[in-house]
Amino acid sequence: MAGKVYRSRVLLAREQARSIIDGAIARAREAGMEPLTVVVLDGGGHPVAAEREDGCAPLRYPVAEGKAFAALGNGAASGVVGARNAERPAFLASVAAASEGRFVPVAGGVLILDPDERVIGAVGVSGASSGEDEAAAIAGIEAAGLEAGIEPG
Repeated sequence: MAGKVYRSRVLLAREQARSIIDGAIARAREAGMEPLTVVVLDGGGHPVAAEREDGCAPLRYPVAEGKAFAALGNGAASGVVGARNAERPAFLASVAAASEGRFVPVAGGVLILDPDERVIGAVGVSGASSGEDEAAAIAGIEAAGLEAGIEPG
C-alpha cells in the first residue's frame, strides 16, 4: 500500500521494551540465574520485543509469552492468577483453551502500568525458577522507569 496512513497511538515504545529486556537479563546475570527468554507485549497482547539468551531452550518463548498473556488477559500477575485459581482446574483449562494455549498461569508474567496504574502491556520471563522469573520481570520493568503490576490493592 503506497501513500500516507494514520499512525497508531503507541503506549509502550520499542525502546522501553528493549530497556525492560535488558534490565531483566541484567538482573538474571547478577543473580546467576539460568538463561532467560523475555517477551514484552503491548496492551493488545502483541509482541513489542523479545529475546532469548544463548543456551535457553526453545519452549521458553511460548512459555514466557503465555505468562505475559495470562497477566494481561486477567489484570494481575500470572502467578497471582494461578494462585487465585489453584482449586479451579476446570476454569484454568477453559481459559487456556479459550486463549488457544497462550495462557500460562505461573509466576513470571508481570503487568506494565502507566502512572495512573492502567495496564499498557506485560512482560513474561521463562528460564529460571518461577520466582526468579518474576523478579527478573519486575527488575526489567523498573529499569525502564515503569511500574510493575502484581496484584491490585
